[in-house]
Amino acid sequence: MDAQTQLELEAATYRRMRQHLMQDRTDVQNIDMMNLTGFCRNCLARWYQQAAAEKGIEMSKDDGREAFYGMTMDEWKANYQTDATGAQQEAFKTAFVENVDKKG
Repeated sequence: MDAQTQLELEAATYRRMRQHLMQDRTDVQNIDMMNLTGFCRNCLARWYQQAAAEKGIEMSKDDGREAFYGMTMDEWKANYQTDATGAQQEAFKTAFVENVDKKG
């Protein structure tokens, strides 16, 4: 497979994953994703922001989130986020240290 085709397939896969997370499965909470997989929508938005920076494109954390979410974080929270349980919050403390603090 040539490099351009690979790039196009990877981009299509990313777009489909984003659609799945942002449209098909809005019921899945970020805290559950982080606790189970070590990443969540916010991580994807941060990686998007970091990729932009590598290309010399200035993007704030909020801009990166809005680009990924397709709305502001406040809008996402109002429409889809539920309160986390104590057990979810405890598991998140470990997941965050293992997956975000260590990797930036």
